[in-house]
Parts: sequence; structure tokens; C-alpha cells
Amino acid sequence: IEGKKTPGQGVVATFLVQNGTLRPGDIVLCGSFYGKLKAMINDRGEKVAEALPATPVEVLGLQGVPSAGEEFFVVKDEKKAKTLAALKQDHGRKNKMAGNQRITLEDFHSLVIGGDIKELKIILKGDVQGSVEALQHSLEELATEEVKLSMIHSAVGNINESDVMLAVVSNAVIIGFHVKFEPVAQELAKSESVDVHVYDVIYEAIADVRASMEGLLEPELKEVFQGRAQVKEIFSASK
Repeated sequence: IEGKKTPGQGVVATFLVQNGTLRPGDIVLCGSFYGKLKAMINDRGEKVAEALPATPVEVLGLQGVPSAGEEFFVVKDEKKAKTLAALKQDHGRKNKMAGNQRITLEDFHSLVIGGDIKELKIILKGDVQGSVEALQHSLEELATEEVKLSMIHSAVGNINESDVMLAVVSNAVIIGFHVKFEPVAQELAKSESVDVHVYDVIYEAIADVRASMEGLLEPELKEVFQGRAQVKEIFSASK
């Protein structure tokens, strides 16, 4: 139900038993943490020797603070509990890393080939409206039926914090033309791994986006005969 860490008791978790009986000394796995229960305390602050179904108790002995809503299980073998906890921690790290992975112009090729993505999303900022419209039109012409290009947002002005946050939620690349990258936005982009490119020449921006899209369509496989051979005779060898 709840988890916390106190100076005097260490990790304290509130459990609600659903099945079976929980006792001090049990080895418990809760989320990515495990531990041998040192003590159990009821709602009146008294230590108890067991907790039956539908009984809430505070438990001491876990190695880390579990999240509210996690299920807990009693495991007979402490070694098994440790292994399961390590696997869950590793799985959590991988999910976190996957969640932080952002699209970049450089890795767009591999993502398309791998079938993970078929669309390049762009946030465009420019110094004047004319430049924004011209660049947007040129970039949108690069799209094909197989690989799409979506302009999530385009506006006049420097690249700011809002642009970076929009890139985070939409997994987009930010392209700027004759604009500055505000310091706060720059720090946020770095922490969130958002890909940002600022150009002074419009054709360089178009060339970079084209380079990330050309040749990225799924290959059309063809069999080309280089020649034909006919077996005329077979000679056997003893060795």
C-alpha cells in the first residue's frame, strides 16, 4: 500500500495480505526489492507474529523502498529472491533506457531498416516567416509513400523550452534556421536526448534531412542471373 524510509527503522513498507499468512522471518519479494522480514507492526503500533488475509501490516527488512501498488510474494529461497529481484531491476533499467531513446537524423536510417519507425517528425523554427514556409515546403517534398515526414510544429523565433518539451512527447527532431538555441532549452534537450540541428544555409538543412531519408526505403529484392551452368559429367575421387 505504501513505502517509506525512516531514520530509525530504515525501509518500512505497508502490506495488505491477500492470500496465506505472513510471518516475521519470511523472505519477501516486492517489485525489484527483496528481504527477510525482521518485524511486522499492526495498525495499533504493536508487533505481531502473523498477518492473515485482509490484514494490513507495516513490515521491516526490505532492501529498498517498493512503489505503492506493487505485489509482494513470499519466496522460500533467499537466493531465488535475490535472483528475481536482480532480473526485475535489470528489466526496469532497460525499460527506462528504451523510454529515453529519442530519434535523431543519424539513427533514422537504422530505425527504418529495423521496421521500428516509418515517419520522421520535425519541429521547425526560423528567423522569419518566409524562411519557415520555404524550408517547410522543401522538407515536406522529401516525403515518400513508404517514409513519411510530418511537420509537428513550425514557428518564428528561437528554439525554446516549449519546443524541446514538444519534441520529447512527440519524439521529433528540432531543426532551426538562423535562430538561437536558448540556454535553458539547450540544457533540457541535453538531459532528454533531443536531437537539435541549427543551420545558416537552407540547402544544408534540406541536404541533411534528405540524406537521412534517401535509401532508407525497404529494399526491393531481385534475383539477377549472372550465368548458367550445366553438369556434363561427374568424376568421383577416392579421397
